[in-house]
Amino acid sequence: MDPSLFQHNRKVISGSAPEDLWSEFAALAAIPRCSKHEAEAREYVTKRADALGLEHATDAAGNLVVRKPASPGFEERPTVVLQAHLDIVCEKNADTEHDFATQGVRFRREGDRLTAEGSTLGADNGIAVAAILAVLSGEYRHGPLEALFTVDEETGLTGARDLDPRLITGKLLINLDSEEEGSFTIGCAGGINTKGYLPVEFQDSGGGGTPIRFAVRGLCGGHSGIEIHKGLGNAISLAARVLAVLSQEHGLALAELRGGEKHNAIPRECFTSGVLTAGRFQDAEQRVGELERALRNEYRAVEPNLRLELKQITDPPTRTVEPGRTAAIARLLRVLPHGVLAMSAEVPELVESSTNLAAVELKESELQILTSQRSSVATRVTEASGRVAAAVELAGGRAETNGGYEPWEPNPDSLLLAKARTLYREREGSEPKIGVIHAGLECGVIGVKCDGMEMLSFGPDIRGAHSPDESVSIRSTERVFAFLTALLEAL
Repeated sequence: MDPSLFQHNRKVISGSAPEDLWSEFAALAAIPRCSKHEAEAREYVTKRADALGLEHATDAAGNLVVRKPASPGFEERPTVVLQAHLDIVCEKNADTEHDFATQGVRFRREGDRLTAEGSTLGADNGIAVAAILAVLSGEYRHGPLEALFTVDEETGLTGARDLDPRLITGKLLINLDSEEEGSFTIGCAGGINTKGYLPVEFQDSGGGGTPIRFAVRGLCGGHSGIEIHKGLGNAISLAARVLAVLSQEHGLALAELRGGEKHNAIPRECFTSGVLTAGRFQDAEQRVGELERALRNEYRAVEPNLRLELKQITDPPTRTVEPGRTAAIARLLRVLPHGVLAMSAEVPELVESSTNLAAVELKESELQILTSQRSSVATRVTEASGRVAAAVELAGGRAETNGGYEPWEPNPDSLLLAKARTLYREREGSEPKIGVIHAGLECGVIGVKCDGMEMLSFGPDIRGAHSPDESVSIRSTERVFAFLTALLEAL
């Protein structure tokens, strides 16, 4: 943990309630904890457990459980599992200097919203980890608790998939990874990642032509599940439209192509460089301007800051992909689907199936493509993945998938849901919103491993998760934490 960063973060959030939760979140934010690199965060939680005199255990995957005995008089209550993941999505703006491997997150406050300086905040799921630590350290009334902290959630729920089910005994699980106050999630989509590999050959650029750099910038980005229905721009798809024109009309030969980073984030930026046919830059510049105006019109309601940047550079690349292969790359990226594939016929306004063209990079001998597919119908996850694989294979490449994860099937008759619903009604005087989300939650995976588990997910208002615009409402966090401690007492 960076002590000076911790002190800065505490100062930014000073005076906010509950104080113990925000202090824990300030500490977590000062710890680098990208997916697959949660060791320091897990060590922090372990030390907090030791300081509180609480038992803890870790499985082979790195998942951690901390056990807290029941409050006096609550010993006969059922054991409740509080669950959150330790890792965060590590995204930053291109002009932000930040090394996620060694640096934590620096807070910035804008009224009721807490955000970060040019990077993801890590409220997903750091707020949940902090809330659970606050419960473990506080004098709240509850039955036996098992605090389950999983790892590597953001790259495919692998920590939950590798969870040793013997780590927990409780049959009531409260997941704190939802992002809308007043909403109870009782089901989620399943998902899979599909990767494509297209062979390429570089050739000597020969020193002729006009070297250029092109970029798509200014897009909103966002969560590829929760925000896929908004019709946001995909930087890779938009770049492909421009590259197709530049290669076909102006002889573009690619030297560099990279865009996006994470499977669960809609790409906000895409960068390329290459060589145009000599004497064609002004014509290319005019065409890019026309395309920018067309795209800004298409996306005027959702992407007000969209921009295309084309400029000449003085340092020409030594190697490029020949124009014909450049055009083939552009065609493949244009044909790869992105966005909503089907809406649910059973749940109004719920996305049933979608796919995200998440990341692309031109490597030494191949173009690497990362996509992710989601659906609340397991077979349609496989079908969406198959469509992506077919496109890659038709272009002469190969495709592979990870193991994926199953959807969480809702149980509207759950007693845990009934208790939470009654308590919410009593406290707020209104009904909570109950539904299924088009995103992956660990509940589905844990439910498969731990038979008979009743599960519920809720959380405070978080906006822009998985993007540098991520923020969390301070007052919402206070209200949700109060509800959580009241629910633990009621259970």
